[in-house]
Order: sequence, then C-alpha cells, then structure tokens
Amino acid sequence: MEQDIQEIRVLLVDDQHLVRHGLRFIINAQQDMEVVGEAGGGHEAVRLAAEVRPHVVLMDVQMEAGDGLEATAELMKILPDCKVVILTTFDHEDYVYKGIRAGAVGYLLKDAAPDELVDAVRAAYRGEAIYRTAVAAKVISLAIRSTPSHSDSVKETVANEPLPEPFTGRELEVLQQMAYGLRNEEIARKLFIGESTVKTHVHRILQKIQVEDRTQAVVFAIRNGYVK
Repeated sequence: MEQDIQEIRVLLVDDQHLVRHGLRFIINAQQDMEVVGEAGGGHEAVRLAAEVRPHVVLMDVQMEAGDGLEATAELMKILPDCKVVILTTFDHEDYVYKGIRAGAVGYLLKDAAPDELVDAVRAAYRGEAIYRTAVAAKVISLAIRSTPSHSDSVKETVANEPLPEPFTGRELEVLQQMAYGLRNEEIARKLFIGESTVKTHVHRILQKIQVEDRTQAVVFAIRNGYVK
C-alpha cells in the first residue's frame, strides 16, 4: 500500500494580492505542498499562524499592517518549530541580519525562479538554512563585525539553543573565524594550529549543532550570540 505524501503546510504573508496569488499557484501545484492561509501583514500573520499551524511561512518584510521581521520573532515564540523564509524584493544586509536574529531559516528574493522557491520551501521544512543571495552570504561572514548596531545586538544576546555537549574553547574560536568567512587554511594560520586540526574542530562543531554545513553553523552562531 502506498504511503500518503506528507504535505508541507505553507502560510503566505505579503501585502500584495497579486504576489500572494502567484505564490499560491506555484505552491499548490506541488504534490507535497498546500497553502493553508494567507495574510496581508505581520499582525494578521501571527494570529493566523496560531490557527492554521503551518510548517513553513513565506514572509514579506515591508508591510503596512505589521513588519515581517517583528512578526517572525513573535511567530517563533508561539510556534518554535515553524520555519520562516523571508521573501522580499530587497537584497539588504540589515534585513538578512535581522531575519537571522528573529529566527528565520532563510532569505529569498521575489525574483527567484519557481523551482528555486519550492526547493527553498522543502529545504526550510527539513530545517536547512537558505541564505543564498550575494548579500546574504556577505552578511553571514562579515556584517556582524561591520557596524556598531550589529555588535551591540550580539553582545546583548545569550545562547538560547542548548547543546547536548558544550563547545570547547578552541571550537568557539574556530566557529567565530568561520563566521568571519575564513577558510580552513586561513583559520589554521590565524590560530596557529594545523589545517587537519581545524577540520576536526569543524566536524565536531557541525555534530554538536546537528547541522550539515558551515552556513547553517554560522547562522546558528549568529542567532545564539556565539559570535563577538
């Protein structure tokens, strides 16, 4: 007997009806996805999410009826297992950084191809980080040390995702250098250790956070205040 396909429940949040219509058409055309609600602003999104309990939320940023980044933070409080992907027109450093801080797992532009959009929804559902724009990549590696406001935000943050095994002091040093965009050989030179040792630390970091790649590890580090 065939198993039923697990449908990914998607909530659309955008103040433009035409955008929501296009997204709904793309999402509902997939066998493993279903749009379970639509909201025209952040306030409505939080209320509706509590009712329909989506797996993934596609969240616009600039909306008159409630900011999307603030709504993301509120949504994470009531539905911590929900995955939010910021979907916006603007490839802006501040949006990316604030999206990570709010708890979003991804950042996607509205001009993304339909295949890229549905792949992002599936990746978010699996718990993967989706920060693939040019600015997003820059933010993950550099923005945390580029402005005082970013540094202040990090200093005020404490780790909120407990680890089954805490990082060692050396692992924290390696994780911070990863966040600054350094490659293994550069980390080795900076910390005066062998490149093979760096690889071992990176492997242990990924295991402890339970993620599959460096990008997801850096997102975790930024979100939880491990990066200074």
